Amino acid sequence: MDTRWKPSVTVAAVIERGGRYLLVEEHTPEGLRLNNPAGHLDPGESPADGCAREALEETTHRFVPTALVGVYLSRFQRPATGEDITYLRFAFCGELGDVVPGRTLDDGIVRTLWLTPDEVRASVARHRSPLVLRCMEDHQAGRRFPLDMVTTDASVRAMPG
Repeated sequence: MDTRWKPSVTVAAVIERGGRYLLVEEHTPEGLRLNNPAGHLDPGESPADGCAREALEETTHRFVPTALVGVYLSRFQRPATGEDITYLRFAFCGELGDVVPGRTLDDGIVRTLWLTPDEVRASVARHRSPLVLRCMEDHQAGRRFPLDMVTTDASVRAMPG
């Protein structure tokens, strides 16, 4: 039996424009939830590259990470099954580009929403994770770390995938 603890590595885009934050509404096993554009890191990609990919898939916009907002560890127990999942999240802020013509929202994403910080706080019961609010508040507080805080060794990109 493998008892090694293996957290799920995720990446998230914290996108602010004009005092509003871009969230996605998505289908989850717990129902419709709000989240940052986010998802799992794929083999062979750096966290910043994974964040850009996930933002494009979930919003249809190009996204270029410019700073690390934070690294977060959280735990979730799925109510229906009792599944216990630990997430290690790398959250980035950056520049949101134009919509890519012909792109559609990823499966499970219902729509994108631009919410004020007060609207994000008022919708906590619908958040997919407590990290949605925490990442926004850290961004508002000015937390920014250089991208080179996270090093992706060349061996990662050499992985077959």
